[in-house]
Formats: sequence, C-alpha cells, structure tokens
Amino acid sequence: MNAKKYINPYLGGVLLGMVLLAANFVSGRGLGASGAIKSCIVSAATTVAPAAAENSGFITEYTEKHDGHPMKSWLVFQMLGVIVGGFVSGVIAGRLKWKVEHSPKITSKKRLVLALTGGILFGWGSQMGRGCTSGSALSGMAVLSLGGFVSMMAIFGTAFALAYFFRKNWI
Repeated sequence: MNAKKYINPYLGGVLLGMVLLAANFVSGRGLGASGAIKSCIVSAATTVAPAAAENSGFITEYTEKHDGHPMKSWLVFQMLGVIVGGFVSGVIAGRLKWKVEHSPKITSKKRLVLALTGGILFGWGSQMGRGCTSGSALSGMAVLSLGGFVSMMAIFGTAFALAYFFRKNWI
C-alpha cells in the first residue's frame, strides 16, 4: 500500500508563521481569505445588478475603498495563488483525483452538502466576525494581538465542542 506523504505538520506550521510575518513586513497587513470572497461578491453584484449595487451602502463603500476595482485587491491575487498552488501541488504529488473522499457511512452527496453548508456558515461567520480564521486568528496572533488569541481559542473551542456530534460522518 502506498502511504500518502505530506509535509511534517510542525515544519508546515513554522513555514505558515514565516509567510504570515513576511506578509506583515511586505504589505503591512496579514493574510486573509474572506476579503477576496467579498471582492468577488461585490464585483458579481455590481455586474449582475448595477442599479441595486448603487443603492447598497456596503457595496458602494467597498467599491470606493478599492478605487472602483475590488477585483484588483491583493487578497484576490493571494487566493488565486492558493488555488493554483494547491492544484500544482496535487499534480506534482500525484494526489489530484476527481473523487469525493468520505466515510463509508455517508454518501458523496451528503458529504458535498455538509461541506457546502459548512462553507456557507463559515463565510457568514467570517463576515459577522469581520474576518476569517487566517485574518483574525493567525494574523492577529502573528502580531501578538489579544483579539487574535481569543479568536483562535473560540475557533478551536467551538470545533472541539461540536466534533463529537459530527464525527460519525467521517469515522
């Protein structure tokens, strides 16, 4: 049996920390994914329903903040790099397959529905919390922000508390 080889998690954590610190030094801010999603949503809303977008204070303010071009935000390019990098990594490692991995106890459809639901809830939560885990917790902790540590404790505490109820879907 061919065992999957992944990076050592401790080395991966150190490398992630170095990337976070480099982002702070180079750009003056940390990393985050929710800003890229927000840019895509604002651009889509402006394209599909320009009249409604003009009447939305949030969309107008966000577009003005990005000089009328929310898709030129560096966070959009960061997320494109994450997607392309993940794809290239999967190709190089021979792990790129067109299948849904799941426990034998659930179907592929249920796995996809749970993943989509979780993603939507996570996106909504990141908007309510003014940032995703990478922006709020990881980048916050990288600059020793108390809010970053509190966010990370809340994220992992909630995950630990809910894991018991959802583990049957994966074990």
